[in-house]
Amino acid sequence: MDWIESTRRLLEAQRDMGIREFWVRSEAWDPWKVLRREVEGCRKCQLWRSRRKVVFGAGDTEAGIMFVGEAPGEEEDLRGEPFVGAAGELLTRMIRAIRMERREVYIANVLKCRPPGNRDPLPEEIEACKPYLFRQIELVKPKVICALGRIAGGTLLGTSLPLSRLRGKVHFALGTKVVVTFHPAALLRNPGWKRQAWEDMKLLRREYDGLELRR
Repeated sequence: MDWIESTRRLLEAQRDMGIREFWVRSEAWDPWKVLRREVEGCRKCQLWRSRRKVVFGAGDTEAGIMFVGEAPGEEEDLRGEPFVGAAGELLTRMIRAIRMERREVYIANVLKCRPPGNRDPLPEEIEACKPYLFRQIELVKPKVICALGRIAGGTLLGTSLPLSRLRGKVHFALGTKVVVTFHPAALLRNPGWKRQAWEDMKLLRREYDGLELRR
């Protein structure tokens, strides 16, 4: 039962008991807290059985730039935070390269639980978790989203095109500009791709700056 349905039933029960008004703590209606509770209690796919911690997301919830990765890895699963391993350190450097700090952006993954062995997410896992990501985007309201890797880009854009067809251009998803680049883990395995990734990051910064100037 989702939180909307449970709230409706609670209100109906109180109405039947003759209760016409009541006080609630304001944080109970904080959309971020509501969403986090829903994600932490999720059983929509089998990944909850093997996870150690849900990796919800982190950063500035009013950020102008949002980064979206694929799924948590082993270190993220242990700590409950996105991009904390070697790939996370590289992402931090990528963010600093465009004159921002990690605390100034919001970072999330398509999946909130680690797939066993860090395998690719299955289609049914993406479909189960995608609404949570879309809700995060709705709450953050970023000016530009940077999709890290083929799976993140394909999920946001609703496409199965290869990464080579998604990079180097500006897309739109959920009413927001999207720039697609390599996942930091891929860059660690293939350092020769870093020059191309740098071009993507410059494109990301240009799009963000352009929207800032129009404010």
